[in-house]
Amino acid sequence: MICVRKYRLLLLLLLLIFPGNAFPGEGKSALVVELESGKILYEKDADRLIQPASLTKIMALYLVNEDLQAGKIHLSDSVKISSNAVNTGGSNKMLSGESKEIRLEDLIKGMAVISANDATVTVAEHLAGNVAEFVARMNAKAGELGMSHSFFVNPHGLSDVRQLSTARDLLVLAREYVKRFPDMLSIHSLRYFHYDGVTRSNRNLLLKEYPGVDGLKTGYVRASGYHLIATAKRGDVRIIAVVLGAKTLRDCAVRAKMLLEGGFRSSGNKKL
Repeated sequence: MICVRKYRLLLLLLLLIFPGNAFPGEGKSALVVELESGKILYEKDADRLIQPASLTKIMALYLVNEDLQAGKIHLSDSVKISSNAVNTGGSNKMLSGESKEIRLEDLIKGMAVISANDATVTVAEHLAGNVAEFVARMNAKAGELGMSHSFFVNPHGLSDVRQLSTARDLLVLAREYVKRFPDMLSIHSLRYFHYDGVTRSNRNLLLKEYPGVDGLKTGYVRASGYHLIATAKRGDVRIIAVVLGAKTLRDCAVRAKMLLEGGFRSSGNKKL
């Protein structure tokens, strides 16, 4: 009870100092929800359009898991790597050459843990034949989930002015993803991924800094800033926080941590 009162006093003080819920280091938009009830606990500019960066990969992973559930693909599948995949841009990569085959399970881990762009293209080609068809599936699924302000151009999130989403849409995606594929959190919560003799780190700083965090995904493009969708569970309560457009990875993590803590200590009266 004392801790709850202290948090509420701190929250009130912040509201007085920073009118309009504009907390420092918050980023361009933010949203917090309780998973099961769908109650929105906090929001700021939740419908602001922004490039989603690597948060895009949550949609790609959603489709992967749908096909796994349907038995269309299997974790043990050997997937051929194309030159198109190897030549994917960005700094997040895991593949060393084309024609080589790789287990689908490793590609999924590469996407979820280290945000590998080349792995994402490889998966897109494996599931849909080519990237364009896979992106069409992504947009169809976005419409099905009610992500009315989202549009995808690529499956990995590399910068494109046409690829846009909002905190509210991404929250809808993350909530459905966690509810439908909870076992994926065992992968998203991995702090390291070892493949082909190289160990790479998960960029979600809260995995080692905030008890109960077991996902979900980071993202960054220069045009938008740093993003983080973080989720944590205490007892029977799971909270998801979305922070978009922070100035640094650290700012993003600090803000998400504050929002998660607030989510566990308070409740709202609005629902998705």
